Amino acid sequence: MQSSMPKILLIGSTCVDVIIEIDHLPKTAEDIQPKRQTLALGGCAYNAANIVRQSGVPYMFVTPIGTGVYGDYIRKSFQARKLPIHVNVDAENGCCYCLVDENGERTFLSVHGAEYTFNHEWMENIDISQISMIYVCGLEIEEPTGDDLISWLEQHRGPQIFFAPGPRIRQIGEKKMKRLYNLNPILHINDEEAFELSSLTVSDFKCGVDEFSAVSLLEAAKILQNATSNTVIITKGKDGSCCLEAGKDNLTEVDGIKTTVADTIGAGDSHIGQIMASRANGCSWAEALSQANKVSAHVVAKNGAGLTDSEYQDCFAR
Repeated sequence: MQSSMPKILLIGSTCVDVIIEIDHLPKTAEDIQPKRQTLALGGCAYNAANIVRQSGVPYMFVTPIGTGVYGDYIRKSFQARKLPIHVNVDAENGCCYCLVDENGERTFLSVHGAEYTFNHEWMENIDISQISMIYVCGLEIEEPTGDDLISWLEQHRGPQIFFAPGPRIRQIGEKKMKRLYNLNPILHINDEEAFELSSLTVSDFKCGVDEFSAVSLLEAAKILQNATSNTVIITKGKDGSCCLEAGKDNLTEVDGIKTTVADTIGAGDSHIGQIMASRANGCSWAEALSQANKVSAHVVAKNGAGLTDSEYQDCFAR
């Protein structure tokens, strides 16, 4: 890898995933006994950054690490893995309770803390001319300091923004979404989010579309492409992924990889991390989707959000 290669900048949270395996989600007043509980590093931005790191593409990860039992866990884990720590903050970290049912589907209960905040001061030593891509997540944008993060992006145009709104689209708000759309981000969403976000785009955000009739994934993608003037990436679980490239009218589709699902934690985060790494390496959209599908298939086949370095290499072993 050439040292002069531009970096991917990822901004966002590292949290502690408290993974609780259960047969089913409990009903009100029901008393159930989990099968197992484990702790692991997680957070959307961390999961994406870890894949970029494993790909070998130069990167920088700006993630605030705070105090308390979860902040200490993250800091010690970074030190053990020899990962650089760029931001220490004097505020307590939260955590994410990940309930995983017998089908591998996950339900998140997130306690937000210092890890979801943003401060312009953290970015003072970043040479934007050395950055080719920037990753941001809807969970950070949703927070009060999300306005500050958007302002920083507005002031540092040039790198291509990859934006993963996530499932809490309605909590982000109209004004913030309009500002992000104006930055021409590449959206990374799943199929359910595509329909919801395209519906909101025309009904609430009103980004240049007069009518909405989401009868197909292609129509939803076209609405979002019209709003952002850029490529829209949509994941479809076991059915793979697709994208509507900027300026094109038809979806580029790549089949999924058959695998046994252990849990789906981190699948989407790993997918976008590999997409960014593949594009940085000059891959076409079809090649990037194919490589990202392989990585996310390996992620869902094991418990937890991430892959070890050797497991990542296995994704591309022939």
